[in-house]
Amino acid sequence: MARNDFGDRGDSEFVDKLVHINRVAKVVKGGRRFGFAALVVVGDQKGRVGFGHGKAREVPEAIRKATETAKKGMIRVPLREGRTLHHDITGRHGAGKVLLRAAPPGTGIIAGGPMRAVFECIGVQDVVTKSQGSSNPYNMVRATFEALRNQVSPRTVAAKRGKKVAEIIGRRGRGKAAEKEAAEAVEAEETADA
Repeated sequence: MARNDFGDRGDSEFVDKLVHINRVAKVVKGGRRFGFAALVVVGDQKGRVGFGHGKAREVPEAIRKATETAKKGMIRVPLREGRTLHHDITGRHGAGKVLLRAAPPGTGIIAGGPMRAVFECIGVQDVVTKSQGSSNPYNMVRATFEALRNQVSPRTVAAKRGKKVAEIIGRRGRGKAAEKEAAEAVEAEETADA
């Protein structure tokens, strides 16, 4: 499980990380033919990220193919304050299950292997993650992307519900007591209307 940082090659706006290289063998009449499969994550460190899988007879060619595939299938991830996720979320792919949690400033990226590469490419600075189930890098990356696709910003939620962003965000840090007071206020309004 090689994990190298290829930094900025060619495109200055994208950072690509090699997550995994797999050597495969095809048995033929004269012996074995080796091929390589590469898993690469590409991002602009501003909220856009993609992953790609490439196969070739040589490692550099496999990495190049994977990088091209990753750039074609990039997604945009909404970030809170440009440093963390808006809310906690889980993602699944096959037997891979990941839990992603928003974190306060100064936490850093607490993630293992393939997930760390994804968050470094997105540009997230504070996140806590846990991988449950499969440790296969392909499944972990796909599960992470599944979770990130389901990430929604308060602005999107407010637009769907026809409310203001302040109404959506206002509920974020409230404790049980504040929720109970709000419920009592709603009940009081309903009894007054009746």
